[in-house]
Amino acid sequence: MHSVQISPFAKKLSALIALTTQELEILERFNQRRKHFIAGQEIVHQGQQQPSTYLLASGWAYSYKIQPDGERQIIGFQIPGDFLGLRSLLMHKSDQSIEPLLDIHAVEIQLSDILESVAQAPRLATAILWAAARDEAIMAEHVVGIGRRDADERMAHFLLELCTRLTLVGLGSKAGYACPLTQYHLADALGMSPVHVNRVLRKLREDRMVTFRDGHVTFDDYNRLVGFAGFDPDYLGETGPLLS
Repeated sequence: MHSVQISPFAKKLSALIALTTQELEILERFNQRRKHFIAGQEIVHQGQQQPSTYLLASGWAYSYKIQPDGERQIIGFQIPGDFLGLRSLLMHKSDQSIEPLLDIHAVEIQLSDILESVAQAPRLATAILWAAARDEAIMAEHVVGIGRRDADERMAHFLLELCTRLTLVGLGSKAGYACPLTQYHLADALGMSPVHVNRVLRKLREDRMVTFRDGHVTFDDYNRLVGFAGFDPDYLGETGPLLS
């Protein structure tokens, strides 16, 4: 009997839907146009006409906008199971650039692939809409973080959010996770300078809540960090399957 491979995207959608074998097989077809990108190789550039999107199969990527003065603002980080530029697929033009943090594998997805899939399995439409809405919720939470949280809380909240997202696809736990982000990435994403990022991480470490060192985040006291950051994962939709 053919065993269906559970992709990170399928694991992510399983948070909403108890996927059937047929639905898993349909999602597996998304792997037909698998591509390899090396770290630093731009996948999509800001302003590009974009007839397709990508699903990240392995590795990390990030999306960003370049301002007229050349400054970079990182909009978000993508992990396995995330779309790269889904909004641009519908708008036909990318409003951001996307670049791998590490060597990655990504699957090219065309609009016709999505339409054919949901025609065969209509529940997948709900799941894909949920995935898109979740990405919007993450962006909204980042705006709140930059505007209303102090630097220590902002960093703590961000590291906890990454933990929740990575745990969903089997790459993290409340003990910690591998994280390739540099202090420059964190600075450009969280509205701090690299020096300030270093100071904040040192304080969180000295307070024995979380340690970020040598590419790994270790939670020294997960529950205390949650309380300190005021972290409520409801916006990430971690409520278990809603459709059966």
